[in-house]
Amino acid sequence: MAKASVQALYGVEAGEGQIQLQKTRPEFEGNITLVVFPFVKQARKAPAQVAEEIGHWILDNGQGLVARYNAVQGFLNMVIDDMFWVKQLEAIDADEQYGRQPSREKLMMVEYSSPNTNKPLHLGHVRNNLLGYSIAQIQEANGWKVVKTNIVNDRGIHICKSMLAWLEFGNGETPASSGKKGDHLIGDYYVRFDKEYKKQVAELMSQGKDEETAKREAPLMVKAQEMLRKWEANDPEVRGLWAKMNEWVYAGFDETYKRMGVSFDKIYYESNTYLEGKSEVEKGLQSGAFYRREDGSVWADLTGDGLDEKLLLRSDGTSVYMTQDIGTAKLRFQDYPIDKMVYVVGNEQEYHFKVLSILLDRLGFPFGKELVHFSYGMVELPNGKMKSREGTVVDADDLMDKMEEDAKEISKDKVNTLQGITEAEANEIARKVGMGALKYFILKVDPRKNMLFNPAESIDFNGNTGPFIQYTYARIQSVLRKAEAAVTGDGLQVTGLEEKELTLIQRLTEYPTAVRTAGDDFSPAVICNYAYALACDFNSFYHDLSILNEQDSGKRALRLLLAKNVAKVLRSAMSLLGIEMPERM
Repeated sequence: MAKASVQALYGVEAGEGQIQLQKTRPEFEGNITLVVFPFVKQARKAPAQVAEEIGHWILDNGQGLVARYNAVQGFLNMVIDDMFWVKQLEAIDADEQYGRQPSREKLMMVEYSSPNTNKPLHLGHVRNNLLGYSIAQIQEANGWKVVKTNIVNDRGIHICKSMLAWLEFGNGETPASSGKKGDHLIGDYYVRFDKEYKKQVAELMSQGKDEETAKREAPLMVKAQEMLRKWEANDPEVRGLWAKMNEWVYAGFDETYKRMGVSFDKIYYESNTYLEGKSEVEKGLQSGAFYRREDGSVWADLTGDGLDEKLLLRSDGTSVYMTQDIGTAKLRFQDYPIDKMVYVVGNEQEYHFKVLSILLDRLGFPFGKELVHFSYGMVELPNGKMKSREGTVVDADDLMDKMEEDAKEISKDKVNTLQGITEAEANEIARKVGMGALKYFILKVDPRKNMLFNPAESIDFNGNTGPFIQYTYARIQSVLRKAEAAVTGDGLQVTGLEEKELTLIQRLTEYPTAVRTAGDDFSPAVICNYAYALACDFNSFYHDLSILNEQDSGKRALRLLLAKNVAKVLRSAMSLLGIEMPERM
């Protein structure tokens, strides 16, 4: 309409970039504002006059779309007719896939989690998994075909440390005999290795050795290094122990992933991919892309790219993380027609992925420079960083237990709203609320920033929290259950809409834009902000306007339809965050 008005009034074909529409500022009357400054030069008139002329033309020729307007300097503020907003609401109601974009027939692979099989998942993994899963859901809503993938770091010196500690101190303990989840059991032995290793280092230093020598010659470290060499040589005894202990860990991981509500379409294992990586490094050595030092180690010289030299194979022939990532990337692009590869990995690995991109390109892989490292900030604690080898982590399972317990405790204060439900139903509500609180608190923060986790704040039923949005949804479901008939678009009021009704409809129309923005920015926080704003708008509407007790049938029908679609959009938005919505709270 704006484009047609400029053409009709001034004979100018306005380009897409010239049509600037924005939400009207709250101090002015209007729903949408047209910025007219781009047309002032062609019109050869003052901005206020141009705004007035365009407004008058749209009022006369807009087929009732604009009810009235006001011109403020170079800004044309337009009040959209109520009928338009009602039609928008009806269209939203009719679209079961509202907010989702058409398929673009392109495939995106999203890698997240990347656990080590020497310890259970901790708070840092929680942020990684929740971000990765949500990003995958958001990109699917934006039309991408998405493959969710995981690379399990199941080999290396850190794995051998747990294995060796179990051999030295375990006395045959198993998950069954101890009653512990497998990943917790193995994690305990990783901590035990560090504890005993430090004792040995201290003893050697007391005998006059310097710290570096003591760390290198400590018996446990010598044995761990030897175990790693045997593993890479396919020693059957070492490999058998490795397979047994990894199975314990995988069972534990699966339980945690299921509880967290995340999943994968394809899992790769470093024990397989590192061989592909070593093969590619050898090819790069032959082609001159890499070089071998006198001690036999293989390196890449990246000084020409503004970086340093990067180790690819140790002098004893064992590989490093970079070797594995080269092999994994090669296998993934063989397995899938990937158009975009996204690594969800903390910002402490930014340098690593810069190097990976350069190395893959140097090895001749066309996808090398197209890799995307989604770099996110760390989760911080009041008492500092987590150190898994010292056992000072916030365990993911313990954290989820705590969130559900807190949700149960809080629900005791809301007994009246939960009358008539079984204990099992109450526990299920507590699970959804506890996990919703955790996920929302993690995801509402700009993913690129470090964050301080506060469980008590996350589960508050007031403010910008998951439980507040879940409670709003449950409140709407209660209203809809009490409605005497199915909520449809029949007999709606179409004129004289209240300001709170208009605000709510407008907010609903913004959902597809929020989904697109979240996809473009790889930011679940955009969806959190939208869901919170929608919940706030509904609660303001609910406080000021009657729904079930409204005597005017047209108004009642409109408000019920509004409530129904707010619930639909809240459920859709929260599903992109991996959050379940309880029907009652």
